[in-house]
Formats: sequence, C-alpha cells, structure tokens
Amino acid sequence: MKKRITWPVLLVILSLAAGTVLAQEPIIYPKKGQSSQQLKKDKSDCYQWAKQETGFDPQAPATASTPPPVKEKTKAGAGRGAVGGGLVGLGVGALMDAPGKGAAIGAAGGALIGGVRKKKHAEQQDQKEQQWTQQDAADRQQKQNYYNRAFSACMEARDYTVK
Repeated sequence: MKKRITWPVLLVILSLAAGTVLAQEPIIYPKKGQSSQQLKKDKSDCYQWAKQETGFDPQAPATASTPPPVKEKTKAGAGRGAVGGGLVGLGVGALMDAPGKGAAIGAAGGALIGGVRKKKHAEQQDQKEQQWTQQDAADRQQKQNYYNRAFSACMEARDYTVK
C-alpha cells in the first residue's frame, strides 16, 4: 500500500532540498589577494545584489511557489459499492425469484468495484501530488541557478575566481 505525502511532510522535504542546494555554494578565490574581510563584504554585497536582481533569496526557508493540488473527495468505496451493488442485485434477483442471492452477489461485486475505484482515485491523487512536488522543486532549482549566475557575475566583476 502506498503512503500518502502530507503537506507538513512535503515542507520538510523541500527544506531538506533547500539545505542541499545551499551546501552547493560556489567556491570563491580572490584573484588579487583580497583579504578575508574584503571577501566577506563582497559576498554580502553580491548576495544582496543577486537577490534583488533575481527576486530569489537562497537563505529564505523553502516555500511552495504554487498551492498543492486540491484533494478531491471520492464517493467511491467498498461500502458504498456494496450498498449500490446489493440494491441492483436485489432488483435483478427479484426478477429471477432469488432476491437474497442476487443482493449478496450484487453487494460483493459492488464492494469490489467500489474498492477498485477508491484505490484508483487515491493513486490519481498521489500522482498529482508527486507531479506538483517535482514541479515545485524544479522551479526552485531554476530560481537557485539564476541566482547563482547573478552572484557569480557580481563576484567575478570584483576580481574573484568563482567555480
């Protein structure tokens, strides 16, 4: 049985992903012997500039760029299918002079069909959530890459080698 991803779990996953992205900061080497104090100031200035230029703050907590997909309630289910199937079976069985047997067969078949429908619905919901999670992570990565390019350009303009 598949486990469903809930909104709080998703935020934890996104936060961990953000930590991984932050761990991949560029390596900066001073070309002209800049001091560590100057490097720190230049990094801070370039961080502010890149953040302003790109609209992305890599130090901000990860948040979803779009709301998660709406969970649609299903009317399907084994119980509901059993009731519906039982009623249909009762009617068919009554026509064949075996209403009890028809109801039992209808209820069993309805329960099976209802259970399958409910499972399919849950799988579709899981797939929507998974696609949303992947798209949101890809969007964040794209913004992070754009920020990194801006930050690197700023540092290179200040005579640093950035890799």
